[in-house]
Amino acid sequence: MGKNVLALCLAVLFLFPVYWMFSSSLKPSSEILTKDPVFVFVPTFEHYPTATGVDRFWTYVANSLTVTIGAVLLALIVALAASFAIARMRFRGRKGIVLAVMLAQMAPWEVMVIAMYMIMRDADLLNSIPTLTVIYFVMVLPFTIWTLRGFIAAVPKELEEAALIDGCSRTQAFFKVIFPLLAPGLMSTSLFGFITAWNEFAMVLILNKDAEAHTLPLWLTQFQTAFGSDWGATMAASSLFTIPVLIVFLFLQRRAVGGMTAGAVKG
Repeated sequence: MGKNVLALCLAVLFLFPVYWMFSSSLKPSSEILTKDPVFVFVPTFEHYPTATGVDRFWTYVANSLTVTIGAVLLALIVALAASFAIARMRFRGRKGIVLAVMLAQMAPWEVMVIAMYMIMRDADLLNSIPTLTVIYFVMVLPFTIWTLRGFIAAVPKELEEAALIDGCSRTQAFFKVIFPLLAPGLMSTSLFGFITAWNEFAMVLILNKDAEAHTLPLWLTQFQTAFGSDWGATMAASSLFTIPVLIVFLFLQRRAVGGMTAGAVKG
């Protein structure tokens, strides 16, 4: 009973800011900044057209979707091959590669922003959506490799060996036997990669100064300048920014949570 009460209190604590953001986006402007909090109000959607009507809004949406989906797909493709090699094959330098993946996963990417800027500037790759996609891909790749490695290692080798005896090549055995069993791992890593790339702020702030190459996190910082004290539009924009993450999380939540746990302890 005590654990349930504690879990409920923590859930309320973590969900209240989300509720307040969404409720503020639906409040009339006169009821947002008040001395006493307003919990009962007549909802209005007037702030949402204001938020979406800002210049380049749909460009920012397209940029965010492009870099996020592109980074996640690239990470899954590369990680499938890398994690299979680490989990199934024995070769010189394998332990060093595993250690490098772990170190890359723990790396604070924010401290490398200046170095990344200088490299991209010298290579004339600033203000580029493909460049940003590759950087996000590199950011989510270590976690993807590490998690999928655990899932591949958990698949009994006997299943793969049986497929090889039946005439399958190594590639056919992977796609026909191992790949169908990796759904929880693919979902958990996809969810992590989506959230990481969708919310990333520091890299795009430094590397993409051109407004046409901005993404939604950077666009959100401009609302105070664009709207002054229009907190309704700010909260509406924040709500729109949050909705894709909530949809992806709710869609993948059950299998993704189990996938993260299983991939972390197996292998």
